Amino acid sequence: MRRGLVAAVALSAGLAVVLSACSSSKNSSSSGGSGGGAGGNTTLKLVAADYGTGPSNTSQKYWEGVANDFHAANPNITVNVQTINWNDFDNQVKTQVQNKQYPDVLEGDYFPDYAQSGLLYAAKDVTSASTFSNLLPVFAKLNTYNGTQYGMPFTTSSRSLFYNKKLFQQAGITSPPQTWADVQNDAAKIKSAGKVGFGLPLGPEEAQAESLLWFLGNGGLYQDDSGKWVINSSQNVETEQFLTSLVKSGVTEPNPGTKNRTDLWKQFAQGDIGMINGSPALIPIIQSGGKLTTSDWASVPIPGKSGPLDKTLGVCDNVSVFKTNSSKQAAITKFVDFFYQDKYQIQFDKEYDLLPATNSAVKSLASDPIFGPFLKALPNSVQYPSAPVWTQVKTQIQQTVATALTQDPKKVLDSIQQTATKGS
Repeated sequence: MRRGLVAAVALSAGLAVVLSACSSSKNSSSSGGSGGGAGGNTTLKLVAADYGTGPSNTSQKYWEGVANDFHAANPNITVNVQTINWNDFDNQVKTQVQNKQYPDVLEGDYFPDYAQSGLLYAAKDVTSASTFSNLLPVFAKLNTYNGTQYGMPFTTSSRSLFYNKKLFQQAGITSPPQTWADVQNDAAKIKSAGKVGFGLPLGPEEAQAESLLWFLGNGGLYQDDSGKWVINSSQNVETEQFLTSLVKSGVTEPNPGTKNRTDLWKQFAQGDIGMINGSPALIPIIQSGGKLTTSDWASVPIPGKSGPLDKTLGVCDNVSVFKTNSSKQAAITKFVDFFYQDKYQIQFDKEYDLLPATNSAVKSLASDPIFGPFLKALPNSVQYPSAPVWTQVKTQIQQTVATALTQDPKKVLDSIQQTATKGS
């Protein structure tokens, strides 16, 4: 997701458009601190990203429901819940940490620099052995610093190409694209029919995701298997040159650097875009748009330079636990084990059209007609770099990578590469 699914958007993460009020309920609220109480009572503070599209399905309600259930089973432990809109999540979390107002449990982005600073518990220290072993292993490296896993995937997502079958038929296109050349040709035909051929969201919401999907299509990455940064590789420069030609031909929306994925997903749902890269989080937008039926669209592997990708971007949003007070470690472990139950994993994913992060929940959804195809891509997914400097690199990509469409792409990628290597 987000993010970063994550992703993503991630994921989805990018669907959040309303900042949830920090409301309270009988057993959980967003007010109050994270200190323990008298008489053996413990109070935990959970800060989580809001994946909702409005008041009716804000993540605040989901987490308060979990907190209430947990309190009923553990009367001496109260969980205060605060959710933050994805658009302001990074800034608010960083501000809390700078002010030493640490959450006990954080769900959303994983910040490797917090692990580097010694602020986080190792994942194994705040989960039971059964919970830890149930986490999807493909995301372990992403959440690891110096050989220790600190972040735990909570919700995941993978990407595919969504295309409008009605527009394809109207444009005389008989099959979905498999190569970049197909994308160029098909997008031109759709443009001739008066619609946007390909939606290219390179705005600040998730430019790092869209860029990586295109880099993968040419054998490119941000970081290779050895940990070497390869942002300015010849493959990635060539990819940017292709995207520049795609934009200059007029088959994308104007000014991709100003367009976020959620903006373009809504346009796709209205039938105004022929093709766009997406995650399961696009599905509820299509359904709520009221324009496309399930037979009007489909999703397929993302086209690469010479053929469809056999891997894709897999993103996850994570749980990390801060070392706020050693006396609360046992209570935190109980809470983490509690919300990783399949019941709550599946409830969250059904609510926000995301994918689970545990082996058992994935197994239970494998035959689901909506989630099944995306779950198949997860084992071969590529993740974002796990280096602490990735936080800075991601921000620079979000802010500047779109300028490669109008400036020398090598210089733009060189600048991002310099940030990555200096911070490593």
